[in-house]
Amino acid sequence: MSWRAWIRLHAHLQTLPALASDEETLIGGQAVIEGVMMRAPHSYCVAVRKPSGEIVTDERPLAKVAERYPLFRFPVLRGLGNLGQALSLGVKALRFSANATLEEGEAKGGGKEISGWMLAMNLVISLAFFIFLYKFVPLYLATRLGRWFPPLQGRIAFNLVDGLIRIGIFVAFLCLISLWKDIRRVFEYHGAEHRVVFNFESGRPVTVENARAFPTFHPRCGTSFLLVVMVVSIALYTLLPFDSFGSRLAGRVLLLPLIAGLSYEAVRFAAKHRGGLLATLTAPGLWLQRITTRPPSDEQTGVAIRALERAMALEEAQGGQLVIA
Repeated sequence: MSWRAWIRLHAHLQTLPALASDEETLIGGQAVIEGVMMRAPHSYCVAVRKPSGEIVTDERPLAKVAERYPLFRFPVLRGLGNLGQALSLGVKALRFSANATLEEGEAKGGGKEISGWMLAMNLVISLAFFIFLYKFVPLYLATRLGRWFPPLQGRIAFNLVDGLIRIGIFVAFLCLISLWKDIRRVFEYHGAEHRVVFNFESGRPVTVENARAFPTFHPRCGTSFLLVVMVVSIALYTLLPFDSFGSRLAGRVLLLPLIAGLSYEAVRFAAKHRGGLLATLTAPGLWLQRITTRPPSDEQTGVAIRALERAMALEEAQGGQLVIA
């Protein structure tokens, strides 16, 4: 595996939470390298366009976490289960897409398919990078600012500044990485995924022509979820009775599962009560999708439709009731 492919995979892993959409009701999806993963309630399909132009797919059945483990039916825990499965599935889809695009491209130049240990190493590096960039750096900067401006040392003010810095880093990172051609193409496939999901939900026949009429911004996008996570974390960190840098950092890392679960419940509630106060939490995520989604080409939309069709065909084969309108 070449160094360029390694860096590209690392960049995709960093954007993975923003590109995925967990969907517990009908259809969800995720953009991958030169393709799209679409998920129905009990099946999924990854469709990728190879350098030759051929579209290859990988479709498999997939049981819901709550059906296998009843514990994950409870609030907060159901969020952890669904998010964990979504990220695990996203990594598998990303690996399939990376190998498919390497097959005729970099593989001819001496590259190799991405092995399990390569992916595991990249995941560890990505997690360490995430903790450093979104936990250590904001906390360090907020601590320095608190020393220069004593009024910021209060628990509420400190955590508000820490949270704003974190959000600023997140937005800046997305803007910076969107300048990379490979990532821009992923953002185009992200837009294709959203349009096709909208097209399916409308009840109209799912075609490239019909999909063009729909926006690339979707309220269930992972980008919106990440912003909710950051807002929830500000409130939760304020409750921590810690003052030292080390204990604050440890608390931020250890509370990640709880924050994710609470954020999932907030987004879930907002989706069921549109127009309410909590629904405003997802609005900034729609604005931010101007960075993480781009208008796709018809060919990219066609790949998303292929992924949806194959996922739905497998769903029907398993006795599901969902059909493409």
